[in-house]
Amino acid sequence: MTDHDLRPIVLANDVRGVAGKTLDEDVVRAFGAAFADSLEAKDLILGHDMRLSSPQLARAFAEGAVRRGATVGLAGLSATDQLYCASGLYRAAGAMITASHNPGQDNGIKLCLPGARPISRDTGLDGLRMRAEELLDAGEIPEIPGGRLQELDTLEDYVATVLRLAPVPGTRALRVVVDAGNGMAGLTMPAVAAHLPGVEMIGLHLELDGSFPHHPADPTDPANLADLAARVREEDADLGLAFDGDADRCTVVDETGAPVPPSAVTALIAAREIARARARGEESPTVVANVVSSRHVAETVEAAGGRFLVTPVGHSLIKAIMEREDAVFGGEHSAHYYFREFFRADSGMLAALHVLAALAESGSSMSALVAGHTPYAASGEINRRPASAAAMREAVRAAFAPLEGVEIDELDGLTVRHWDAEGVQWWFSLRSSNTQQALRLNVEAADEGTMRAVRDEVLAMIDEGTGDDTVREDESGGGDAMSSEAGFDGPAWLRRVLRCPQCGAELSDAVSQDGAEDGAADVLRCTEQGHEYRIRGGIPVLIAGRD
Repeated sequence: MTDHDLRPIVLANDVRGVAGKTLDEDVVRAFGAAFADSLEAKDLILGHDMRLSSPQLARAFAEGAVRRGATVGLAGLSATDQLYCASGLYRAAGAMITASHNPGQDNGIKLCLPGARPISRDTGLDGLRMRAEELLDAGEIPEIPGGRLQELDTLEDYVATVLRLAPVPGTRALRVVVDAGNGMAGLTMPAVAAHLPGVEMIGLHLELDGSFPHHPADPTDPANLADLAARVREEDADLGLAFDGDADRCTVVDETGAPVPPSAVTALIAAREIARARARGEESPTVVANVVSSRHVAETVEAAGGRFLVTPVGHSLIKAIMEREDAVFGGEHSAHYYFREFFRADSGMLAALHVLAALAESGSSMSALVAGHTPYAASGEINRRPASAAAMREAVRAAFAPLEGVEIDELDGLTVRHWDAEGVQWWFSLRSSNTQQALRLNVEAADEGTMRAVRDEVLAMIDEGTGDDTVREDESGGGDAMSSEAGFDGPAWLRRVLRCPQCGAELSDAVSQDGAEDGAADVLRCTEQGHEYRIRGGIPVLIAGRD
């Protein structure tokens, strides 16, 4: 039995914990040594984000890797997709010290194999965790001679790569507001924009600041887009771009400040990538998207001459399927976009450049361009917490399966489709959370009335067996990126009276990286100053400074 149990901080796709507590320098040093031990060629590139704890944690990771004989290229401040790019170009393993859009006190480690190939809990991360536990239990890291550090500047190669893969024509002047959320896009976006002569970039919160003084660096939360939307309208800009903390995700708002659904962005980019692949001789390029993406994505892919493949939710799964199927592009409702020519890695920057290029080429407004990719009425993601998510999902399945014209798909949870070419057209997805006892409902239909009717019928079934005290997410219809899970398992009256213990402001549900892949909220966030409080076992920890 190990004396050190690191299982709580090893998630499905990365390591994540509270800096200096569950993720201290000793733990990170052990992970650095374990990662070096796992590599055939002991060469790796190490980057870190702007969090206050990142420089010292990066040093600890490098120390552990060097002690096990690795050559570590120190890339310094980097975006995660910048690190992926370096891993791909240099054919070296990569490590990124970041907690993405988690609160400032958190940090973590994202790892990849040479060529930016992903590592998940099922494909090596669990083994690294056990090796790190062994080293911590032993109290020392045995030294293998030959390890060394060297400085490595990756920004110039990254800028050249993304500009080559998604060139933006300078034929139309565009004004774009970029909200970096004090994250790593404050480094990468100005470097890229300097090479876009037709684009005027108006910066917002570009200063690298791991304390996140303006708002959390999570653009999938609509509250965090308020500054961007206001500035877009104030500047009469053509669009706005918001990045998360490590800049691997990008959310778009149109010229009115309205968020653009990620499914619309997926469809837009898919058509462009298919056209480019077909121009190079591919007969039917494959595009993948997860089960809760809009039906329009598949229709766009097929109309463009491509082949569409649906995937489960989760970026390690989508990357593996892209490699197996040689897919040219992949999209997720969580605003992750994956590019074959970018080593099948996700890149918020490439997505942003594709949007800018499409807008420049269209001659229309962003809202008009998006209107062509939002033909259906969508509910947005709605969340419920029944006593048994699996049992409730099965009950819904049993109720809908006998209906004439219904198709049942259980690739990822339950998907029920009724898309009569000349009649009623709708589908819904009911998925269990990967991290909580909760159900995620997404409904889409050809018209608003049908969508609401199907949504209300499914919700009535769930709510009938749920009870009055179950936390329920409002059906705002906010689109497929703007979803959150009510992770606090308590009565509604208590939620209404809870206040931030630091400033007295109201608290709202929000999503940390632990639940980012499927929209699971596991923090309460202060609406005034952005203080965040973890939810443990359905109970919020409202003691300032505690996790």
